[in-house]
Order: sequence, then structure tokens, then C-alpha cells
Amino acid sequence: MDRPSPLTLPVVLVGVVLVAMSISGTAVALPSISRDLDASGSLLHWVVAGYNLAFAAMTLVAGSAADRIGRRRVFVAAALVFVAGFLATALSQAIIITDVARILSGVGGAGIMAAGGAILASTYDGAARNRAFALMGTMAGVGIAVGPTLSGLLISAAGWRESFAVFAVLGLLVALGATRTRESRATGTGPIDWTGSVLFVAALTLLMFALLEAPAFGWTHPAVLVTAVAGLVALMCFGLSQRRSAAPVLAPFLVANRGFLGWSLATLTTSIGFLGVLVFLPTYLQAAAGLSPAAAGAAMLLLTAPVLVMPMVAVTLVNKGVPARLVMVIALALVVAGNLWLMGLNAGNPVAAAAAPLLMIGLSMGASFGITDGQAMALVPADAVGMAAGFLNTLRGAAEAMVIAAFSASLTGLLAARLGDTTRAAEVGAGRLTPGAESVELDAFTWSWQLTQLGAGLLCLVLSVIVAVLIHSRARSRHTA
Repeated sequence: MDRPSPLTLPVVLVGVVLVAMSISGTAVALPSISRDLDASGSLLHWVVAGYNLAFAAMTLVAGSAADRIGRRRVFVAAALVFVAGFLATALSQAIIITDVARILSGVGGAGIMAAGGAILASTYDGAARNRAFALMGTMAGVGIAVGPTLSGLLISAAGWRESFAVFAVLGLLVALGATRTRESRATGTGPIDWTGSVLFVAALTLLMFALLEAPAFGWTHPAVLVTAVAGLVALMCFGLSQRRSAAPVLAPFLVANRGFLGWSLATLTTSIGFLGVLVFLPTYLQAAAGLSPAAAGAAMLLLTAPVLVMPMVAVTLVNKGVPARLVMVIALALVVAGNLWLMGLNAGNPVAAAAAPLLMIGLSMGASFGITDGQAMALVPADAVGMAAGFLNTLRGAAEAMVIAAFSASLTGLLAARLGDTTRAAEVGAGRLTPGAESVELDAFTWSWQLTQLGAGLLCLVLSVIVAVLIHSRARSRHTA
């Protein structure tokens, strides 16, 4: 094997950091975007949700494309798409253009992550490959952890448009650096399950549209009902197609594997408890406490900093003999308790009220990052690990996209019920309070937050019980075998 370019690892790692930061950091910019573009409601929330939707939907497709037409080629193209999306966002004068640009950025981000991992796998062997992937995971954690803080600093110092332009410049440097890496492609790839891929993307898009638009249109509006039903039908058709496909996106035997399903639901549960808070709390902090974007981003370190250290802590505990099931159950208990504790959020001192719950949720997410993939992959056949890894990443991305949509729908819907005005509710949810009515609107905003957190906590509790049963039953069957 030829000696790899010294730029290979740095280029991929910088790309990973940019993608992770753009996932976690954009939420800090929402109040500024709302004021500048006079946007609120679902159109504003698509700035974050559109990115995550495109990222989740395109990850599997980008990975397959990289294997077939060249990993370097897809990585460079994806980085340029990422740059185009961020540049268009920085220049946008209308929220609908911003939303489309963010979807474009999400497509590019999916390609960077999928092709970047493929480049590392094809470039390095043995211990070098293990180190490369360990660094890739670490950089993803770094990006998630520092995204809100650095984005907040950039926005406070220069403005939200300039912060997106900085990402575009860095993305262009990544694309240029990637041209120096070695090209590779797979030699014996099977067919792509285009039917399954299209059905999965359609189901996710339709369900997200229904959730995001329901507060504005009404839950009984024909457009909402039709899209929701169409999404559920597409999801059922996806399930049926996987049973008949020669190369399914998700083989039915993986879902039938109780242990694998349990660990997959574990990562889904922690994502549900983590992401709604990550995306929507910065807006509340800026509205309730009058924090600048930089200060709101710094406060979010309470949530994101544990993600930096907990993966290695969790892995070390498991390697020293602590049962992975016990570590996961503790993590699930933390995410449930943290979300329910956030019901104590108040406008008087929101950072102090949120501090302990944010730490608990961050500890849970970090521990989940550290052990769920390894535990799940150990339960599938060697020839299915690629599919299983793709499913786990897609599940995380899909969960994140749906959580954003559901959280947005809940906050806006509850605000509308309390204020009696859908338009006003959307503006308050975007952090834009009406002069002279701040007290009433903040009370409504806080109340909607508290009830939304109750729903999130109870959902995490139900899923945690299911996870505990599935991973315990798997362990018990292994001991009795």
C-alpha cells in the first residue's frame, strides 16, 4: 500500500468537526436569524430541522456512492456542496432560501461524514486505523461540545451571516486539502436498495413536515393529515420492501435481534433527551435572561462538555469489568431525571435552574456515545456490521430530525393554546417578545417548556424501560444458552 498523504487525517478530522459544529451550533443563531429575516414558526425551525433531515436521509446514500464512484471524489464534492449551502445561508435575504440552503448543507455534511470514514478505512490499517477512527469519534464530540459556544462567540463578535461565511471558508479549505488524498473505491459492491432508500427519505420528510406545520395549520388541517398518513404509509412500505429486497437498507433479522434492537433504542432514547434541549434552550435563555448569543452558547457547555469526556469513561468502566448493561441503565436514568428536572426551568434564573439537569443529560449522552455502538455491533454477524453501523447512524440522524420537529410542534402548539394567537406564539417561540407584554409571554414560554419537558421525560422513561427489558433478556438468554 502506498504511503498515505499527511493531509488525509487532518482534512477528514477538520471536516468532521465542521459538520458536528454545524449540527450543534446553529441553534444559537436562531433568534438573530428570526429578527433579521422576520421569520418565526416552522419556517425558522426548518433552519435546524432541514439540515438534520438531509443529513439523516443522505448518510446511507452518500456511503454507497463513495464506495462506487470514489471516496475522495465524493468527499470533495460533498465539501463543496457544504460550502455552497453555508455561503447561500450567509447571503440569504429570505427565510425560505435559508431553509433550502441549510438542506443543501446537510447533504454535504452527510457526504463528508460517510466518505470521510470510508477514506480512513481504506487508507489506514491495524492500529493506525483504530487511532484514526478514535480521533474521528473524538472530533465529532469536540464539534458537538464547542459548537454552541464558538458559534455564539462568532455571532456576538461579527453577526450570524459572518459566522456562516466562516464555515464556508473552512469548508473550502477542507475540499482543497482533500484533493491531495488518495482515491479508492470498492471492487465488489452489491446493488443499492434505491426503493428502500427513497421510501425511508419520503417517510421521514413527510412525518417531519406534518409535525413542524401542524401548529400553524392545525392538527386537523387536510394538509397535515394527508402528509402524516402518507408518511406512515411510506414507513410501512419501507418495512415491507426490506423483507423483499436482495440488499436491504435494514435487514429484518437485525430488528428481530432483541439485543441489537435494545442497544439501538438506547442510543435513540439518549438522543431524544439530548437534542431537543440542545436546539431550543439557547433561544429560551436569550429571551428569558437576556443573554447574548455568546453567553447562551457558553451556558450550553453544561450540556455539551460531558460529551467530550464521558465516552472514554464509559468504555474504561466496561473494559474493567463493569457490566455495560449497568452503565447504560444508569445513563438512561440520568437522561430521564434530567429531562423531568428541567420542568423546574424558570425565567427568573434559567441558567441556575437548568445547570444540574443539563449536566445529567450531557453525562447520559456521553456514556451512550461510548458504549452503544460497540455493544450493538458485537451482537450481529460479521458480514452485517456495515449495514448495522449504517442503521445506527441513520437511526441517530432520523431521531434527531424527528425530535427537532416534535419539540418545535409541542412548544409552538402549547404557546398558541396559552396565548390564543398562532402568529404571536411563533414569534415568542423564536425569542421575539412583544414590548409591554414580556411578562405574560415569558410565563407562557416557560409553561410550554415545562410541559414539553414533561412529555420528553416520560417518553424517555417508557423507552428506557423497553431498553432495559431487551438488553436484560438478551443477557439472560446468553447465560442460559
